[in-house]
Amino acid sequence: MSPARRRRCIDHVREELPVSERRICRVLGQHRSTQRKVPRGADDEEALTADIIELARQYGRYGYRRVTALLRNAGWHVNRKRVERIWRREGLKVPQRQPKRGRLWLNDGSCIRLRPEYPGHVWSYDFVEGRTHDGRKFRILAIIDEASRECMALLVARRIRSADVLAILADLFVIHGPPAHIRSDNGPEFVATAVKGWLAQIGVQTLYITPGSPWENGYCESFNGSLRDELLNGEIFYSLAEAQILIEAWRRHYNTVRPHSSLGYRPPAPEAVPWPVPSSGSASLHLRPALAKEAIMH
Repeated sequence: MSPARRRRCIDHVREELPVSERRICRVLGQHRSTQRKVPRGADDEEALTADIIELARQYGRYGYRRVTALLRNAGWHVNRKRVERIWRREGLKVPQRQPKRGRLWLNDGSCIRLRPEYPGHVWSYDFVEGRTHDGRKFRILAIIDEASRECMALLVARRIRSADVLAILADLFVIHGPPAHIRSDNGPEFVATAVKGWLAQIGVQTLYITPGSPWENGYCESFNGSLRDELLNGEIFYSLAEAQILIEAWRRHYNTVRPHSSLGYRPPAPEAVPWPVPSSGSASLHLRPALAKEAIMH
């Protein structure tokens, strides 16, 4: 038991039994100076609690570890255990996780054998589906770098053909250079002859997962889950243009602000020039103005 709980137990025993405080402390293992010390919270407890609640409201799918990283980025010098204590005291929690999947065992043709070793080594891409308010579907082509976890592009359109895939890849290759490998499922947009031939001419090797095994494209599937969980499931898109703007804003937030657990709670592509912030205060106000607007979009 913690000293605070022992203190409450000792007070309760003194109310129920005619026993001295000295004897109760000796039996329960509480030092008398600890028992008589008046507990007081830190001077910034109220401000820190307000920031934690605000971040939990803005990012409903973030746990206390990711919130701790956001607080530190905003200028707070705070311990993870302190954030956890306030998190539990305020009754904050993330909804129950999805059921666990079975272990992926290695087999012939499984692309899990190739692990990304450096940025630009392996890219992966996949489609995510969404709907506008009128019920019409739209598709999102997500392209990520598996090593850095950076989202290279999110192409949003009603229909995406193999020619659209080639166009977005060409733009990315000009900006970032072509990767050594690119991983995908066996969708018609990815296995099209034009796409395979064009990638082969550039020198990019294609990695196709086993049909019916989306977990083999784990990096992209994990990203797709975050995109759906943190944005698509909580946002109403009244038009395709609105969806394109909000999804692109989320991509920039994901790359430059959102803490990533596999990267030590650092964003995949933080901005090169750090923004000066005071030592403590409101975490949401310490975001740069453009990013602060993006942070409250859902």
